[in-house]
Amino acid sequence: MASTRVLDGDGHILESQQEIAKFLPDPYKDVASVARMPILFPYLDHLRDGQAPCLIPPGSFRKVDAAGWGEFMDDVHIDAAVVYPTSGLGVGRINNLSWARAITHAYNDYLHTCFLEPNPRLKGMGLLPMQDPEAAVHELRRAVLDLGMCGGVLPSNGLPEHLGSKVYWPVYEEAQRLGCCLAVHGGCHGDFGFDDLNVWAAVHAIGHPHGMVIGLTAMLFNGIFDKFPGLKVGFLEGGVAWFLMVMERASRSGEAFRPFDPEGDLMAIGPDESIEEYIRRHLKAGRIFIGVEGDEPALTFAVNHVGNEPFIFSSDFPHEVNNDLIREEIKELRETEEITQADKDAILYKNAERFYGLTGNGAAA
Repeated sequence: MASTRVLDGDGHILESQQEIAKFLPDPYKDVASVARMPILFPYLDHLRDGQAPCLIPPGSFRKVDAAGWGEFMDDVHIDAAVVYPTSGLGVGRINNLSWARAITHAYNDYLHTCFLEPNPRLKGMGLLPMQDPEAAVHELRRAVLDLGMCGGVLPSNGLPEHLGSKVYWPVYEEAQRLGCCLAVHGGCHGDFGFDDLNVWAAVHAIGHPHGMVIGLTAMLFNGIFDKFPGLKVGFLEGGVAWFLMVMERASRSGEAFRPFDPEGDLMAIGPDESIEEYIRRHLKAGRIFIGVEGDEPALTFAVNHVGNEPFIFSSDFPHEVNNDLIREEIKELRETEEITQADKDAILYKNAERFYGLTGNGAAA
């Protein structure tokens, strides 16, 4: 019998700057008043500023509170959702370390108080001051243990070093110790090499997957999933096609230019193991997850190519979607005959349960 369960692995909130400011510690609260500081996070990038008007689906980008999220889930029949920030996706571009610590702390308290507590069907991912890895370790621990969040967000762009760098290993070690997940989320598209593109749709099309490609390859080739075998990392909002490209290109380049690693600093690939086999091994072990949407043409191919284990259904609500579009995506995924019912169940809820550590009713395990 077909299951009707759906766990949304990647939704969003549209933050209230005024409300977040209320949770700042006293030394910052007055300085960050709306009159002096109209935005609390850096602009995601300059590419969307001053663009010509875009035609977006009716009802998209509407600001919904915890109750509004509940109405959306009831309407499209989603059991629970894990929510990510919108303006907070620019956290990696903060240069001031003390401000990075203060604003991530405030955002996490705001998310917990204004969304997670009023609606237990919403689950949270905490923002981390990754610019200060020691502080990020403490904030991840607080977000998970004190605020009940599923894990932490890793910016796909803006940080001073790539995500395979040793400077971030303390955060990965703490996530492994806590048994929580980390998620690389796209959103900032500047300095990727297409700053001169003149159409926002073009920027959006390649910006999200570009950050995912860099993040995953950096972590793969630097052996993050070997050094932290209990770590779970998701790569969200880039679709699935970029992942297939990484599989193919990493395999070809890795075979042609096999990393020379006498000190064991890089990926721990077996002597007779191909790069593709190495990636597949980590997928099967539940270390790498990929956020997907229900209407992606390449999704069924990807499932049949690598298995159903890594793929997590994501609505992206309330960004460039509305209720009708999400309802249609879920319907399309359920009705496709190109994958099995077990595949559909994995994508629609089982993989999200594994990645986020949720029980069958959407509660934290």
